[in-house]
Amino acid sequence: MQRIIEPELMEEAEQARAYAEADFEEPHNNFVAQFQQIFGPQVNGYVLDLGCGPGDVSVRFARAFSNCVIHGVDGSEAMLQYGKKTLNGLQDVQHRIKLIKAILPGAALPLAEYDAVISNSLLHHLENPMVLWDAVKLFAKQGAPVFIMDLQRPRTLPEARSLVETYASNAPEVLRRDFFNSLCAAFEADEIRQQLQEAGLEYLEIRGVSDRHVVIAGKMPKGSGNQALKEAVTDLTV
Repeated sequence: MQRIIEPELMEEAEQARAYAEADFEEPHNNFVAQFQQIFGPQVNGYVLDLGCGPGDVSVRFARAFSNCVIHGVDGSEAMLQYGKKTLNGLQDVQHRIKLIKAILPGAALPLAEYDAVISNSLLHHLENPMVLWDAVKLFAKQGAPVFIMDLQRPRTLPEARSLVETYASNAPEVLRRDFFNSLCAAFEADEIRQQLQEAGLEYLEIRGVSDRHVVIAGKMPKGSGNQALKEAVTDLTV
């Protein structure tokens, strides 16, 4: 089926509450496990989490990697408010996670470059997927692990509905609706491969990791990144 674009930002209070209260333990733990499988048990330095939502992945990542500080970025104030409220009660990681409201492209972040860049389920929200890949090139240091997990689009609408019934049959209606819309808005692996080639990130590998998830991962090589973008940001901040 053809891609059906959905809204980029989740700004409804009902959406934010549903996502903040939902149980994403299985897919979000799998996010961390897949990262560890590819890059090993240690991550040091500053990690950029693009499209962090209410911050559940940021929290699980911080707990798995005790030597990192995470800057979670999202454009939805409603999502971030729930995330900040949750962080206030998490004494073990609250000092290592900063949630930031910013919208790509053009986000002003605390650091010019990061030691790792991660993202969970942001790609399918973007009308223009190059926004994410340009951010990776802009903010990832040379040698930085890059790890993007997202949904992959089913072949048919009935297949999308079946996935909703399999994984969200007991979820609130707002989550069931959003899951279906997200499946329809997601990209196929071949489309992602074309995006990476266009962005000059073809060294990132694509792999399916479940019946609904795909991972795009690799390390930024020397001489990588978009130098023109980096120089433009430097000029703006001087």
